[in-house]
Amino acid sequence: MATPSSLRFFPIIAFGILFFSISIEAADDISHNSAPSSSPSCNRAFRLVKVMNWIDGVEGETLVGLSASFSAEMATHDKEAPRLPAVFPNPLNCCSSSSSKLSSSVVLSPRGDCVFTTKAEVAQSGGAAGLLVINDEEDLGEMGCSQNDTTLNITIPVVMIPKSGGLAMNKSIAGGGRVELLIYSPNRPIVDFSVVFLWLMAVGTIICASLWSEFTAEHNDESYNEVSPKESSNAGTVKDDDEKEVLDITAKSAVVFVITASTFLVLLYLFMSSWFVWLLIVLFCLGGIEGMHACILSLLSRKCKNCGRKTVNLPLLGEVSILSLVVLLFCLTFAIFWAANRKASYSWVGQDVLGICLMITVLQMARLPNIKVATVLLCCAFVYDIFWVFLSPLIFKDSVMIAVARGDNSGGESIPMLLRIPRVFDPWDGYDMIGFGDILFPGLLVSFAFRY
Repeated sequence: MATPSSLRFFPIIAFGILFFSISIEAADDISHNSAPSSSPSCNRAFRLVKVMNWIDGVEGETLVGLSASFSAEMATHDKEAPRLPAVFPNPLNCCSSSSSKLSSSVVLSPRGDCVFTTKAEVAQSGGAAGLLVINDEEDLGEMGCSQNDTTLNITIPVVMIPKSGGLAMNKSIAGGGRVELLIYSPNRPIVDFSVVFLWLMAVGTIICASLWSEFTAEHNDESYNEVSPKESSNAGTVKDDDEKEVLDITAKSAVVFVITASTFLVLLYLFMSSWFVWLLIVLFCLGGIEGMHACILSLLSRKCKNCGRKTVNLPLLGEVSILSLVVLLFCLTFAIFWAANRKASYSWVGQDVLGICLMITVLQMARLPNIKVATVLLCCAFVYDIFWVFLSPLIFKDSVMIAVARGDNSGGESIPMLLRIPRVFDPWDGYDMIGFGDILFPGLLVSFAFRY
């Protein structure tokens, strides 16, 4: 099925831009900087912790922290955990005995001046029921023991929280407010049903793309699907147009593809900013509009062969199919609505719809001519993935792929080139995600296998 001439080749361009999202890792904000200890009390698993807080009886935003390897076990439900007042020690660094009362309270102490275990021992000796270490940045670092901590016996929860959360509590306490805290660490569900549904979406996208041409070919009417002046053409011309819409990937272009994608990924890493992400959002919307337009027209044309025969004359465009124009306006409205509400809790639905339609269209246009090219492309993609996720820290001091996926320095904007679904049954919320590349490349191979 033909698509609007102004956007006809855009999915192929988008395919190259989206290559960097071959692997979107589940990036967290935990830095790994602790040394192993020989003490059994220092080998507890690091756990994410929820810190509920109340300021003068008004509940605030729940903070997420990370427990220390020497922390005591915590309640797994909020109803099982005590609600305790928060206090600052004196001295503030909690590196020596405090002159202020700490009993039956949660101690707040900034990071630094002494090791974490010393802070925990001082707080515990003062009768504190818990210790929150305020990090000097927004990331959460792992609090471990030194090699000499062989007789450590900490019986209170010890948790690190982000800098912003600690500053907010400090401001409230300094202003005379009463801050109360409740600390607990809920367990994640054994089975994440969101991952299963995400897998079904990815596999379904590949199957639909592989069978799409066969499903719609019988009722495909070329002359009524373009939002552009219609041209009378014979069968040979139509065939030539169809051939122009197919991009055969060669072994050479596969290698160039990886090099180009790597260059683009490094540029994203070095110059990531909100305007750069906005550029990707605009490109994603354009590709999604094109893909959605093509998919809807294919389905409508199959159900109603004569629906696209009514036309209207428009300035500059000339004679245009009314059906195609209406569908294009619908797709444009859908994409604009998603972009305007992309941070809403329901925005994942629109993002997935646009992404799936885009990938189906891309898989219709890009194809592998033989198994040799398929092998070269997938091997290059494998090397690309391994290098930029696991080996790039040796050069850039950080995992380039994870940094880009996490959206560092993007001004709060997130890259839209992925399918995502909320973790409905996970107490930590969040989203399960899969990059377009993880679907497109297997999809190319499956489409190739289906054709032959």
